[in-house]
Amino acid sequence: MQKFDVVIIGAGAAGMMCAIEAGKRGRSVLVLEHNKNAGEKIRISGGGRCNFTNTDTSGANFLSDNPKFCLSGLSQFKPRDIIALVDKANIAWHQKALGQLFCDESAKQIVDMLLGLMAEAGVILRTGCEVRGIGAREGGGFLVSTGNANIHCDSLVVACGGKSIPKMGASNFGYKIAEQFDLRICETRPGLVPLVFETGFLKKITAPLAGIGVDAEVSCGKKSFREALLFTHRGLSGPAILQISSFWREGEMIVVNLAPDVDMLALFKSARDENGKQDIGTFLAMHLPRRVAQMVLGDVEGRLADLGNKKLEQVATQVNRWQIKPIGTEGYRTAEVTLGGVDTRDLNARTLEARKVAGLYFVGEVVDVTGWLGGYNFQWAWASGFAAGQVV
Repeated sequence: MQKFDVVIIGAGAAGMMCAIEAGKRGRSVLVLEHNKNAGEKIRISGGGRCNFTNTDTSGANFLSDNPKFCLSGLSQFKPRDIIALVDKANIAWHQKALGQLFCDESAKQIVDMLLGLMAEAGVILRTGCEVRGIGAREGGGFLVSTGNANIHCDSLVVACGGKSIPKMGASNFGYKIAEQFDLRICETRPGLVPLVFETGFLKKITAPLAGIGVDAEVSCGKKSFREALLFTHRGLSGPAILQISSFWREGEMIVVNLAPDVDMLALFKSARDENGKQDIGTFLAMHLPRRVAQMVLGDVEGRLADLGNKKLEQVATQVNRWQIKPIGTEGYRTAEVTLGGVDTRDLNARTLEARKVAGLYFVGEVVDVTGWLGGYNFQWAWASGFAAGQVV
């Protein structure tokens, strides 16, 4: 029987941060990772450059049945704290729009930094290690069974993520552990994921425009995001769509403003008054990519002077309030995150410990805390892992 103070299931961002902090406190720490390498989702994130935090992080950037739950964890480890670690590791980074920070070179640098910090803290990492079973021990602690060992620990940290990107080994294992110990699970679904549409819409609209991107404002209900929108052969993607996908529910419409800085009806009328000889297609192509303009126009054509207000309103509505109804998402296969997860009502907000089970902790994506696109989910991973690492 092997004995450790802390066993952490999952060597992702949250699990490794927790391990580092616990190890620094002198705890004996074992991290179990079923993939061959640690930090695989870190490695592929941000197009291979890892959007490792967002300088504008606040509680408003997260979805949860209890939106205030994340505040305690976020307050313990802030964007400046991960930036300090990155700087100390001499990893060059840059800021993109909306507070997003990326590595200049490679996301692998973040993984290497974390592995180095774990080694310094005396953490033991076992990769390619499948957890076969978990149980509570009489008298306290837990028994973790792997393919070739039984391990006893005082604290058990579940940091194995959600169901997004199953080809990288994602599963519902963390939720099963929670249910085994009678913790509740908030409904899970794919988040930050492209939206898909019925076949006719794809053939008529998105496929002919595949590869074209536009600056757009996309809304669902009261929530809206203004970022890039990308037409694809499968539907709509790009940051604006990924963001709104976390708020969209089946059966709902989304509204797309293809020219958010322009009141297109007012512009049409003004142009008609000033130079009515202009062709509406030529004029619209000054404000939208040509093929997008053609899609918006449909069968409307001719000089502005020859088009009445009703026709102009029809086209303007397609530009500023294009209403479309997705039939679903691409699912966990391409989702960047999993919405829902371990119910925060069953966790201590400061420590991430299960209220009903002493010594059992849940950190990162497995918890019902999901960030917007743009580095927020990494910041939650760092912060929740750090918080648990102070007490395990």
